[in-house]
Amino acid sequence: MQTFIKDLSKHVGEEVVLKGWLNNIRSSGSIAFLELRDGNGFIQCVANKKELAEDVWNLVENSTQESSIIVTGKVTQHPKKTDVFELQITKYQLVQQAIDYPIGNKEHGPEFLMDNRHLWLRSKKQWAILRIRHLVKAGLQDYFNNQGYIELDTPIFTPTSCEGTTDLFEVNYFDRKAYLTQNGQLYLEAMCMAFGRVYDLCPNFRAEKSKTRKHLTEFWSLNPEIAFIEHEESLKIQEASIKHVVKYVLEHGGEELALLERDLSELQAVVEKPFVHYEYGDAIAELKKRGSSIEYGKDLGAEDEELLTNDSDVPVIVKNWPKDIKPFYMKKHPIDSKLVLNADVLASRGFGEIIGGSQREDDYEIILQNIKSAGLQVDIFEWYLDLRKYGSVPHCGFGIGIERVTRWIAGIHHIRETSAFPRMLNRIEP
Repeated sequence: MQTFIKDLSKHVGEEVVLKGWLNNIRSSGSIAFLELRDGNGFIQCVANKKELAEDVWNLVENSTQESSIIVTGKVTQHPKKTDVFELQITKYQLVQQAIDYPIGNKEHGPEFLMDNRHLWLRSKKQWAILRIRHLVKAGLQDYFNNQGYIELDTPIFTPTSCEGTTDLFEVNYFDRKAYLTQNGQLYLEAMCMAFGRVYDLCPNFRAEKSKTRKHLTEFWSLNPEIAFIEHEESLKIQEASIKHVVKYVLEHGGEELALLERDLSELQAVVEKPFVHYEYGDAIAELKKRGSSIEYGKDLGAEDEELLTNDSDVPVIVKNWPKDIKPFYMKKHPIDSKLVLNADVLASRGFGEIIGGSQREDDYEIILQNIKSAGLQVDIFEWYLDLRKYGSVPHCGFGIGIERVTRWIAGIHHIRETSAFPRMLNRIEP
């Protein structure tokens, strides 16, 4: 019966069967050390020539990287490392011999690795990053599910945009044009009026012609929408959800974080300390002090986000931005009508934006005028305007970028490594 590497601590002294792939092999001529991976972990298997039949030993010695194998052996404690185990091989079966595996134990350029992404996923680093991604999604769902939210799905095909039309992917939808969704927010607003607290976890598509290390054309986000709350309460929820997911990854992703050599003290600080808040105007003033040439009324670029957070142990929240640079659905600030009630959450240590959100405008006449001023077709938004006619309430929502949070927690330079098969301006293969 097959055993998994993650469960070997329960089988010390027992003989077990492992099925997986040969990650690496080295031999002294009498003893061979095989690193086996089975998808949920790595283990060193030890083959002793004296204790194996000659044909079995020859099979071991001639095995190649990424060959698929089945090994039987006794589980033992590693002689020098606590909580690390080895397998003393007694039987060995070769399922398929891999020939000339193209990714070796040497430096490869990023384009080569992206062309071979289907194989690069097998490397330890990619294994660890994508398992962190899984934990990010699981941790966020754990938080919102336990706070009484319902996960619902929003459409991928949409008749229009929620944030402008310049970076939409247009598709033919039978006899009319449609677009791949930028975000399911408008539909989530409808659902929160039915269920109170909802979220979706889904892909978004943006035809933004950007080649930065922080952009993908297809990315995933978790998007809560919450009835009967206002802006500052939403910010508390955003902070709590990020603290929760970081704690969740620390608790469940120790092996993965160790493989990535992540500084755990940085992540622990996020859990323990309150986030930093800046009003937009104060953030601009602070950036100018730090040498930025940004002017009031402009969006923060990647360099500005880094400059504002490089020396921070915790995420930085920049809130209440100028209305003119934000989408039509954001609620007007109650004191300064030139501002809206919104915020971006910037990850600590220069990793950039991980959350964007706002309080939604709940007044029918104001949002109708906003739609007109934005040059959008009112008739397409009639159903959305209905939400302001029938039982409108204060409500807020925000989007948490899965790849961006993964990149930050894992400490990864480029966002392409946080997606199994990333889609970027110049890449749609494999």
